[in-house]
Order: sequence, then structure tokens, then C-alpha cells
Amino acid sequence: MGGLIFLTSGLYMGWSLGANDAANIFGTAVGTRMVKFRTAAIICIIFITAGAVFSGAGAAHGLGALGAVNALPGSFVVSLCAAFTVMWMTKAGLPVSTTQAIVGAIVGWNLFSGYPTDQEALTKIVGTWIFGPILGAGIAFLLFFVVRFFMSRVHIHLIRLDRFTRNALLLAGAFGAYSLGANNMANVVGVFIEASPFRDISIMGLTFTGTQQLFMVGGLAAGVGVATYSKKVMLTVGSKLFKLSPITACVVIVSTALVLFLFASQGLKEALESVGLPSFPLVPVSQSQAAVGSILGVGLAKGGRNMNLKLLRNIVLGWVATPAMAAILCYVALFIMQNVFMQQVFV
Repeated sequence: MGGLIFLTSGLYMGWSLGANDAANIFGTAVGTRMVKFRTAAIICIIFITAGAVFSGAGAAHGLGALGAVNALPGSFVVSLCAAFTVMWMTKAGLPVSTTQAIVGAIVGWNLFSGYPTDQEALTKIVGTWIFGPILGAGIAFLLFFVVRFFMSRVHIHLIRLDRFTRNALLLAGAFGAYSLGANNMANVVGVFIEASPFRDISIMGLTFTGTQQLFMVGGLAAGVGVATYSKKVMLTVGSKLFKLSPITACVVIVSTALVLFLFASQGLKEALESVGLPSFPLVPVSQSQAAVGSILGVGLAKGGRNMNLKLLRNIVLGWVATPAMAAILCYVALFIMQNVFMQQVFV
């Protein structure tokens, strides 16, 4: 029972992930009014949970290498502080990175506990904070011209084009939600893997591992966040940073999902390495940064006009402040947990 109580901060983190990062999946679709918010929320809930259960563990190993939080009270504090940081930024309407929040909190735990921070793992993760938005911008830039070339060759009636675009947005959103669950669920419950309260169970000959149960709970918590608190950030991403048409909105969703998929697919990593090609590290990537990069890529493809540079500046400042705030908050909260509440936050 005590383990489940400590897990509540992970549920809070999952709620924050859904509230903030769902905007990066369906923000453009909802912002252009091609998809209703309720429809977007339902698809997010289903596919985020599926991605978390079936593919979430891959990126969790990369996060675990940064620092293995080995006591439930410590995991509770790390997750709570990261979630609070994301929640504070969400309230401000900024699409911040849950990856940056949890990384900052883990570094704070490392500093408090005296455990070393794995510099190689930290370099890989921080590198994606730079490479992720650039990759998103590059993919979106190329996709924009591919789609424009296709549209110039195929003449579709406006009514049929509208229906086709809506369906494309729904399919791209489902892929984006699955990729979010697969890549970013490590941010939600990854710190609980070493001290998970769940045990493997067998149902009709099928084994449902403790890790899968942990990730399913995180996915459901993210779904609740989508349904209850994501609309404000969706509108920030979808209509305020850069005005998108329904078709370019689809380009942004696909580009964002591809970035996350590349850093979450263990099968792709093994396939590339089997033929001697470099592979993408399995680490949590900021979906917020990939989405913003994708929107900027479309904006650049359209000439770079009408971009809200003031909002972009505020978003970037939020990205810088997030890990620092999470690290400081976590260090202070660990001190309080151990010295006031007499809970051992590391072993």
C-alpha cells in the first residue's frame, strides 16, 4: 500500500504529460478546427496508453542510465517535482518539455544523494534538446514540399479534400499519440522501475509484467490529463505560434511523431545496427521541442513570414528554465522529505 501511495506523484506526472504534451499531437488539428477537442482527447487516451504498454520501456533504459533512483520516497519526490514544474509551465500556456523536467529532477536527486550523474547519458539526452527541434524542422520542411508537389499534381474536389484532410489528421494524431506514449512515458514512471510496487502476473497464459503494469497506469494518468487540462496549450501550439492550414497541420503532426518514433523504436535501432549504420539512441525526446521545430520548419518553407517570434522567445526561455527549476525544487524537496518526514530517499 505504501508503494502505491508513493506512486501518486507518478500519476500526477502522467497527468501533467497529458495536459501539456497532447497539445503537440493535436494542437494544430484542434487549432485549425479540423478535429474536435473531444475526438482528439479520446484518440490520445487510447493510443498514448497503447504506446506506453507496448513500447515504453525502450526509452526508459536511456533515462535510467542517467541516474537510477533506488528508493520509493526518492522516486516520489523526483516525479512530483518534475510534474509540478510541468504543471506550472502548462498553467502559463507554454508547451514545455517533460523530458527536461524529469532530467532536471534526476540530476537534483543525484546531487542530493551523492550518486554520480552519468555524463554520457546526460550528453545524449541534452543533445536531443538541440537535435530534436532541428530534426523536426528538417522533416517538416521536406514534407511540406512533398505534400505541395502531390497536391499540385492531384486535383481533388474541396469537399473530398476536406474529408481526406480530417482523416489524415486523425491517423497522424493516432501515430503521434502512440509515439508519445512509447517515448515519453519513461518521463512519467521511469524513475519507479527500480522500486516498482507491481509484480508480474499471468492471465490465460500471457504474462503482464510489472513494468507493463506500471507503464499502463502512467498512460491512463496521461489520458486523464489530456481530457481535463490540455485545451489551453493546444490552442497556444495550434494557432498562436504560426497560423497553419489543415494540411500543414497534418505535416506538423507527422513530423513530430516521426522524431519521437526514431528515438523510441528498438526494432529500428537493431535493424540499423545490423547493417552497420548509426542508430538513434533510445532516450526520451522532448515532444514539445519536436513540435515547435516542426511548426518552424513549415513556417520557413512558407517564407518565414508571420511567425510569432515573441511567443517563440517565451517558449525557448521556458525550455531553459524547466530543468534548472526542476533540479533546484527536487534538491530542496528531498531535504525536506528526509529530514522532516524521516523518509529514506536513497539507499
